[in-house]
Amino acid sequence: MKKIMLLLCLFTLLGSQYAMSQRKTKYRAIYQLNSDDDKVIRNTLRNIKNALEDPRLQGKVTIELVAHGGGVTAYKKDQPYESLLQELQDKGVLLVECENTLRERKISKEELFPFIHYTPSGNGELIIKQKEGWSYIHP
Repeated sequence: MKKIMLLLCLFTLLGSQYAMSQRKTKYRAIYQLNSDDDKVIRNTLRNIKNALEDPRLQGKVTIELVAHGGGVTAYKKDQPYESLLQELQDKGVLLVECENTLRERKISKEELFPFIHYTPSGNGELIIKQKEGWSYIHP
């Protein structure tokens, strides 16, 4: 009888530790944006917003949006995405632009919103984050 009680206590303890670890789980996702198509940009931003609002992820997810190639369009001041991007940034999303793209397209950082961050290479950022265990999402 003592062995059964000991096993029950052990399983209860392990079960509660597992449940607690599941509540503390942190998720990390990196979204790639390499299109200048308005629908693709808006869908990507909406998908990020949806992930942030998912009750299973609220308070447990870190998101980065890496733009390169045509995706730089989303970050340009002369485009209509500032309020959508600002809303995501206010919720903790890190908005990152590829410096290779800026050089290749002769775009200055002054042409982009001031809250944008930079990485030397968009592809490099994706490779590094995936190696670190981030979920990779491409629209």
